[in-house]
Amino acid sequence: MIDDGIITRVDYNANPPHIEYTLSQLGEAMRPILKAMEEWGTFYKNNI
Repeated sequence: MIDDGIITRVDYNANPPHIEYTLSQLGEAMRPILKAMEEWGTFYKNNI
């Protein structure tokens, strides 16, 4: 997902290692899609 520009990675070169992953602007644009998938999954789980 990093290569596709959906996630950004920051390596702080610390000891112990500290790396942060965040959604990029493109990744943030996917939030409505992910929310819809979450809602469908909850609906499905409650109705099986």
